Amino acid sequence: MPRREPASPDTGEPERGAERRPGAPLIVTEDEELLDDLLRLCAAAGAEAEVSFGPPPYPGTWQAAPLVLVGDDCSTALRRAQRRPGVLLIGRDLDDQDVWRRAVDIGADHVLFLPDAERWLVDRIADAAEGVGETALTVGVVGGRGGAGASTLACALAVTAARSGRRTMLVDGDPLGGGLDVLLGGERVSGLRWPDLAEAQGRVSGGALEESLPRLHDLSILSWDRGDSVMIGAEAMRSVLGAARRRGGVVVVDLPRRLDDAVVEALSQIDVGLLVVPAELRAVAAADRVASRVGMVLRDLRVVTRGPFPSGLDTAEIARLLRLPVAGELPPEKGLLEAVESGAPPGAAGRGPLARFSAAFLDDALRSRGGVVA
Repeated sequence: MPRREPASPDTGEPERGAERRPGAPLIVTEDEELLDDLLRLCAAAGAEAEVSFGPPPYPGTWQAAPLVLVGDDCSTALRRAQRRPGVLLIGRDLDDQDVWRRAVDIGADHVLFLPDAERWLVDRIADAAEGVGETALTVGVVGGRGGAGASTLACALAVTAARSGRRTMLVDGDPLGGGLDVLLGGERVSGLRWPDLAEAQGRVSGGALEESLPRLHDLSILSWDRGDSVMIGAEAMRSVLGAARRRGGVVVVDLPRRLDDAVVEALSQIDVGLLVVPAELRAVAAADRVASRVGMVLRDLRVVTRGPFPSGLDTAEIARLLRLPVAGELPPEKGLLEAVESGAPPGAAGRGPLARFSAAFLDDALRSRGGVVA
């Protein structure tokens, strides 16, 4: 049911103690048919709307709503409304050219026509209901060859981001990789795994996803269980990764070297990719094939070299051979294997090559939102 705030009979402002529902969009229309359609879309987005039959009686309602849906029938009456972002004008007649002028008059961000824009509008309403702000910086990590250390780096990045106080989610995109929860020492921690989400479709609540996942080292992790392999389709990857990104902060995705529909979908949502390449000629040759496939989808792919570095094959030469920009290099890290086996995940100590690289990379990437200062 739509909600209308109780107002003081003297001032028209909300009564003291009246509560606004966080994330409730405001619908302004006197068109009952349009109102029914917009309430239906709000319900589909999981949002309870505020309704004003005509211009809101007090300015607080107009300014406080995270999203305002204005029926074109009320656009003229709102010409003097205070300008604010998040106003959408809902039209009915595609042939009405004056609707664009009326949208400018009320400072609308967009003009939408139903039913064509229903799916887009449901997503916007759901964003408002979830309080979505800036999407997460999403980093993909892939190995140039098997055993390159991509999963180790992915874990170190996530652990470092979480240690800095950022909301962090680590997504295991490789069903054959053994499970990142094992690398983090949490294979027995309760929570959903990929097989539980294999049938996900449409919009998934970011908050519900985060709450349902295992929590390890101050981050959320989506990994695999120990059962039979389950195929994850592109739709499930789109829904789950989209929900993770809407929560903001940092999302790290550990990617397989092969490309299927789900991996292509994941790559399409990644801001920057890191290709981990050991300093070996055979690894560089293998990484070149991986880079050519990944680079068809991911615009920003950078190389991370892993030592030891033999004579004549340094980071600059590997980057030249792969025709990729450099994100950094990882010298050998003493005691890493022993630390992981004792239950300390990669990067947890906050020192050593992995931790230093992760901190510097994230600092640059977050500052430039997906572009790393090389």
